Amino acid sequence: MGEGSRASRSAVVAAPHSGMPHRPKLARPPEPTSQSPRVAYAARRGTDPLTAAFARRQFVVPWQGCEPIGDADVEATFARIVHTPRREPAVAYVHVPYCQNHCLFCGFFQNVWRPDVSAAFVDDIVAEIERLARTPLVASAPIDAVYIGGGTPSALAADDLARLVAGLRRHLPLAAACEITVEGRIYDFGIAKAVAALDAGASRISLGVQSFDTGVRQRLGRKASGEEARAFLNGLVALERAPIGCDLIYGLPGQDERIWHNDVETAIALGLDGLSVYALNVWPGGPLSRAIGAGKIAAAGTLAFQATAYAAACDLLTARGWRQISQAHFVRSPRERNRYNRLIKAGAACLAFGPGAGGQAHGHSWRNVVDVARRRAMVADGRMPIEGLARMPRDHRAHVAITSGLEDGELDLTTVEAEAPGFAEAAAPLIQDWSEAGLGEIDANRFRTTRAGAFWMTTLTKGLFAVLDELESTEAAQGGTPA
Repeated sequence: MGEGSRASRSAVVAAPHSGMPHRPKLARPPEPTSQSPRVAYAARRGTDPLTAAFARRQFVVPWQGCEPIGDADVEATFARIVHTPRREPAVAYVHVPYCQNHCLFCGFFQNVWRPDVSAAFVDDIVAEIERLARTPLVASAPIDAVYIGGGTPSALAADDLARLVAGLRRHLPLAAACEITVEGRIYDFGIAKAVAALDAGASRISLGVQSFDTGVRQRLGRKASGEEARAFLNGLVALERAPIGCDLIYGLPGQDERIWHNDVETAIALGLDGLSVYALNVWPGGPLSRAIGAGKIAAAGTLAFQATAYAAACDLLTARGWRQISQAHFVRSPRERNRYNRLIKAGAACLAFGPGAGGQAHGHSWRNVVDVARRRAMVADGRMPIEGLARMPRDHRAHVAITSGLEDGELDLTTVEAEAPGFAEAAAPLIQDWSEAGLGEIDANRFRTTRAGAFWMTTLTKGLFAVLDELESTEAAQGGTPA
């Protein structure tokens, strides 16, 4: 699991012009209550804003506000979606739902990898790509970025991975400068396989390293040592064929300040083009949560440790000349564009291929059926193998403006106001509170996050989404469109 997989699962966003209605301006703003966002999401005072602005980090679930489509209407609704042309560019996400093992920190594990599934799996995906490429949804406008994520795409055999990349290039209407990223892990990649993917047309490689410390890696279930990770990345960089990036996670069990500093220093020394730094999420009921609860592994880093680790990484990278282009992603060279993540968070339509991949277009989101055997049976039956089809909320364009603005470190309040009249006035007390607490700075109609505000970005996002929810409830109470 890496950057694109996180993005495809953590943010359900719709194309900017998806036909969803704008909200009319309210007769009067909502009155504050004890449950009002301006109270519930107020920052603590008299504390360090970086480490203690809130009691915990909060997250927005991908399906928040979505309206499920009833089972009886799924086929007809999805048929309308795929037969409606796009007017705007899109991204494509290809999901490879196999892993060599279930790493403790990962909440997305689906299937144990077996070498004998490689060829048949790629046959299925290429056939799916070819089939959907004929639809107006896919064929009508260019695709600006493709992300092959998982799971572990690098588990595929070299010739099968190359066939997958070649199939994408052959069948999809890719833009001339389309970025095709292959995600992988150290253990099962290898230089020869990377070269095969690049020869087939991949243009970017992203590795889920998480840590270069061998002890930390092994406790999490990673098979390759830190030295093997460094050697492989050195080899990829030496090819000089494509931008190379990796992910690091802060807050891992057994990771202290020294180890984290060494992780970031190692990434810098390798000459990578891009680096993402993420906070550890301990999934409730997941393998890491169970292992910590049973005393089999050290506890995860505290919230304060995560905050200081994030700030330390930001300071170290920017001091070495790296440029921060989003909350978590840094670039060293101009050829690192990170197009998929930036486009998906800015509201691009997403065309989904493979078991468990999430898609979105024309005001709807969906997920491909996860079970491989069930998908094959549905395709053989002439049915579209999708599930979880839902209609985006009316405020979704406002959600996108909030998410992408805070992700980039600068929220344009007028953009949100244009999608949700009344938002700027309703959000003003909360944004003023955050500014006074040291989480951001107000400049006319823009709110720019500080380093502390960037760390708490997901909590700020949740707070502003709550403002939108309160506006909708107030509108309904004042006799507007029902919530």
